[in-house]
Parts: sequence; C-alpha cells; structure tokens
Amino acid sequence: MQLNPNCVRDVLIATEANTGYKIYFEYPQELDKAPSLANYSDEEIHYHILQCAKANLIELNYHDLDGNLGINDLTPSGHEFLANIRSDTVWNNVKAVSSKIGSTSLSALTQIASGTITALIKYQLGI
Repeated sequence: MQLNPNCVRDVLIATEANTGYKIYFEYPQELDKAPSLANYSDEEIHYHILQCAKANLIELNYHDLDGNLGINDLTPSGHEFLANIRSDTVWNNVKAVSSKIGSTSLSALTQIASGTITALIKYQLGI
C-alpha cells in the first residue's frame, strides 16, 4: 500500500485527541471517537497506524490477530511532528514541497516540516 501523508496526519491527530495518562485509543472499537479517520478504509487506517508505530511516531499497546490495535500515545517524535504540521498552512506547504521533490516518505515529511518551521521562525525574527 502506498503511504498517504494525509492519513498519517489524521492518525496522529486522532491519537493525540484520544490518548492520555492511562487512557489509550482502541482501533477499530473507538473509531467513532476519531472523526479525522472517517474518510479512510479500515485497511488504510490499520496500515498507517502500523507505519506510524514503526516510524516511532506512536506507541502501540497491543496488536492482536483480529486486527485490533491499542494505541498508548504519541511518542516525543510524534508530538514534535504533529506540532510542526498541525497548521493547515504549514501542512499544505509540506505536501507541496514533498510533491516537488518526489518523496512522501515519513522521514522526508518530517524533515520538510522541521525545515518549514525553521524558515517561518527565521522570517518572524527577521533573520
């Protein structure tokens, strides 16, 4: 399956909204709590949750044989990445740059988001 950057972002948004201290998000049982995921197929959501876990953006509690997933929380890297791409303006810029360079890997998206935020900070500081 091809990585869908929008689905990655929406998985991170759903994770942040539905996890906390001793609170984890169960997919698909609690899908109704994650409206950001409503536009994706079950297969696509599962794939992207697992990709986010492999990329150390989210921490899984469990993944059983029936396809149920328990998400503990965002990792520190996941928090940083989501903070960098939360703004629609920044996110659209990240997607535009990734399209121009021809890479939508999580590593590339993370680097582009970080670079975009750095450029915005420099601009605001007049550097």
